[in-house]
Amino acid sequence: MRTRTGSATAPPAVGRLIPGEEPTNHQLDPACGPTVIVHGPDDALWFTQYQAHRIGRITTSGVIDNFAIPTPCCGPFGIAAGPDGALWFTETTADRIGRITLDGRVTEFPLPVTGAFPSAITAGTDGAMWFTLNQANAIGRIGMDGAVTLHSLPTKDAAPIGITTGRDGALWFVEIAAGQIGRITHDGQVIEFPLPDRAARPHAITVADNGTAWFTEWGGNSVGSITPDGTITVHDLPTPGSEPHGITLGPDGALWTALEIGALARITPVDNAT
Repeated sequence: MRTRTGSATAPPAVGRLIPGEEPTNHQLDPACGPTVIVHGPDDALWFTQYQAHRIGRITTSGVIDNFAIPTPCCGPFGIAAGPDGALWFTETTADRIGRITLDGRVTEFPLPVTGAFPSAITAGTDGAMWFTLNQANAIGRIGMDGAVTLHSLPTKDAAPIGITTGRDGALWFVEIAAGQIGRITHDGQVIEFPLPDRAARPHAITVADNGTAWFTEWGGNSVGSITPDGTITVHDLPTPGSEPHGITLGPDGALWTALEIGALARITPVDNAT
């Protein structure tokens, strides 16, 4: 897995883009290392600060609050809203899952493995949070009571990262080192779908309204889609070396992906094509 957290020429910021308008940026602490951002239950945006080891909150008007995590040097990465009205996040270097309430109170839950590098996290339809263990080759589940269950993946050293909840109720995830998309049911049954290019390095994944999952391939400079029955289509990006990473469904019904060249790409799904 690789993360980038800004550079000397591009100070860290949270950007806001209304489709059809010019983007606006809200500057952050230079040392914070913003990583993953998500819409919170309070209509603010919540984000992880990988380098500062804290959680950030920003309103749509740009007011920022920072919340420290009790465990030092924990490397928070993934974050998602939970069914309990709190935000849940991963601590990559501390082997913990964290929970933060809207008023900033943090609880941490140790995982039953070490060196696992918990990465992305999402809310499942079963009332629990599901997350990837990049270095433990597993998918994890944590209940609202903190109980953790781990499910090993069939492919050795697959290194899962992105994970999302499908319209079919299962969890869909990417295996960056194996070049595969995975699907896991609530009882731990895993199916893996090899990509046309096994060196594509899939990174993030999200689901469109029609149930098709969309994912980024930063190694293949492309965005791919996979239908619930496992049909995969890959779409090359027009700019070489753009390295797509995060991807999400926008309010306009299109898919938006962040590119490491300092741009966003918009993909319009049309019958599983662009």
